[in-house]
Amino acid sequence: MKKTRSIRAAACLCLAAGMGSAQAYDLPVVNLGLTSFLDGGLPAGPGLYIQQYFLDYRSDSLKDDKGNTLGLPKTDLSYQVAVTQLSYLSGLRWGDASLGLNAVLPVVTRMSVDDGIGNAALKGQSGVGDLLVGPFIQFDPVMGAAGPKFVHRIELQVNMPTGKYSEGKAVNPGNNNWSFNPYWAATWWFSPKWSASLRAHYLYNFKNHSPSLAFGDVSSVQAGQAVHANFATEYAVTPQLRLGLAGYWLNQLTDTKVDGHAVAGRKEKVWAIGPGAMYSFSQDDHLVFNTYFEQDVKNRPEGSRLQLRYIHHF
Repeated sequence: MKKTRSIRAAACLCLAAGMGSAQAYDLPVVNLGLTSFLDGGLPAGPGLYIQQYFLDYRSDSLKDDKGNTLGLPKTDLSYQVAVTQLSYLSGLRWGDASLGLNAVLPVVTRMSVDDGIGNAALKGQSGVGDLLVGPFIQFDPVMGAAGPKFVHRIELQVNMPTGKYSEGKAVNPGNNNWSFNPYWAATWWFSPKWSASLRAHYLYNFKNHSPSLAFGDVSSVQAGQAVHANFATEYAVTPQLRLGLAGYWLNQLTDTKVDGHAVAGRKEKVWAIGPGAMYSFSQDDHLVFNTYFEQDVKNRPEGSRLQLRYIHHF
């Protein structure tokens, strides 16, 4: 007997017709590897920053809760996303910290899916994603004799359901639910040339009251809670060029709820790592390159991503 499997991809919900019990990739889009090197502080102090990201993701393996590839003729997924981030670090002080505000808007510029059966299972749409807004507290760096030793930031990020969404589409840029996704980011300097960074998020999702039709006749779906983190280390081979490794990790903690009832077998898991580089044209302009290769995936696509990030301080 054929049943419908609903699958939340990294930036969308993808449906795949398959055998067995219903299950889903339910988590919304989150920051997996978008930020990496020197993440604990803004590079040029107070003022307005614009950061532009370009992301390419490719997967040919959609995983179930056992880590096995779903049984379709093909499970090809690729998409390109442009993300614009505005950050304002004000002159308002709170103890040894400054107050600021972030706003992030992704746009899925291209989406391609192939299930090997004329996309009878995998269909979707590109478009504007959900707006992310968060006030933050940027703490002053702890200085040593040779430069900074430690810097960190706390942000209370909220994901708003403003993106393009249709319950009849398998692939949507928007998630159609609110999420609370606060984080702590920090950078440690082991020497003036060598540093490591960590960004740790907690994700709480509210209900989607117009869930995908793949869930059947239900009134709400609430994705589970999760933790996810970005980590990186880099070394300055010249004053302008840094080389290093970066990665990300995600683990869903609680079950997704359908009409208020927890449903087992839907928790997501992934980690990834890969090389990267950062080139600083000046204190106000920086270019970051990262590539990631995903491992130990459950209930998600398994693939690779390549991204560029440009940071400009006005």
